[in-house]
Amino acid sequence: MTKPFSFSLDSTSGKARTGTISTPRGEIRTPAFMPVGTAATVKAMMPESVRATGADILLGNTYHLMLRPTAERIAALGGLHKFMNWERPILTDSGGFQVMSLASLRKLTEEGVAFKSHIDGSKHMLSPERSMEIQELLGSDIVMCFDECPALPASRDDIAKSMELSMRWAKRSRTAFGERPGYALFGIQQGGLEQDLRSQSAEALKDIGFEGYAVGGLAVGEGQKAMFDVLDFAPDQLPTDKPRYLMGVGKPDDIVGAVARGIDMMDCVLPSRSGRTGQVFTRLGVLNIKNARHQNDPRPLDENCTCPACKNYSRAYLHHVFRSQEIISSMLLTWHNLHYYQDLMEGMRQAIASGTFAEFESAFHSTRAQGDIDPL
Repeated sequence: MTKPFSFSLDSTSGKARTGTISTPRGEIRTPAFMPVGTAATVKAMMPESVRATGADILLGNTYHLMLRPTAERIAALGGLHKFMNWERPILTDSGGFQVMSLASLRKLTEEGVAFKSHIDGSKHMLSPERSMEIQELLGSDIVMCFDECPALPASRDDIAKSMELSMRWAKRSRTAFGERPGYALFGIQQGGLEQDLRSQSAEALKDIGFEGYAVGGLAVGEGQKAMFDVLDFAPDQLPTDKPRYLMGVGKPDDIVGAVARGIDMMDCVLPSRSGRTGQVFTRLGVLNIKNARHQNDPRPLDENCTCPACKNYSRAYLHHVFRSQEIISSMLLTWHNLHYYQDLMEGMRQAIASGTFAEFESAFHSTRAQGDIDPL
């Protein structure tokens, strides 16, 4: 018999929560940060290296994988886990956000979204049913329902219409997903910055019933204050006994603020993308390794960090390989950033478990405020 998908809430500290998501492929400690493996790879990282940073789960992207190499090809080769050599849990997004932001000649209807690929101009149709089919072919452990994510700012009427369409698509996603023991389908709350619309969305999702719930439609240009204003109420509108996932977030202070408001899961390309561009996250703030002041610096990026970049290489060396456009630069800086993010999550989990999250949050902000921060 397949082990069921489940979530246990172990401790709280204020609104911050720590717990465990159990899946047949392993446990996910929450709060959890999911590195993004858009095209079946976390850029510049081997899967075992990603695991070594402390990651319990990766995120893959339905839109990109359906276009190249195609979900059907991945399924024929044994599924996404085998294909990318990652045996732990994988969450895939529905493709809706990428269709809206990347594809060309989009046509939105009640049925779904017809679009042309940004890669080769080929025509495709993505609907709730097709999104569920693709994610099942991939073998995703956590599947996201298909939704529309309008860019902000937008009029209240447009946000309401979009939210209502997403709720109809959520119901179709649930039906198409069917009964799949051991796998989970997450609903996505929409409603922009409007508290009442988000409440309506949450009620519709709870009526349908999901294994987890995401706060969608944020980190799309509204700014941190507006995002936090929504997170002050949105997680409370969702069930307490299910995981809460904030999609596409974010910077370290975004993550700490989201956890403080009751979020359990997050993902973002920022730590890997920043590693490739020389931007380094540390306890003291952000530094840019390309800056000339690092060229003779024998210190590690962070003296308290145990990642390979910090244990084995100086800022001077990392500055040199970045300036020389050597591939090892992307590898080491990405590893460091992902390690920093996972250390941050572990620190928050320990603080919540001990009931000291408020102290952790205060120390996080005060340490960074004093920090060795380069101009960006």
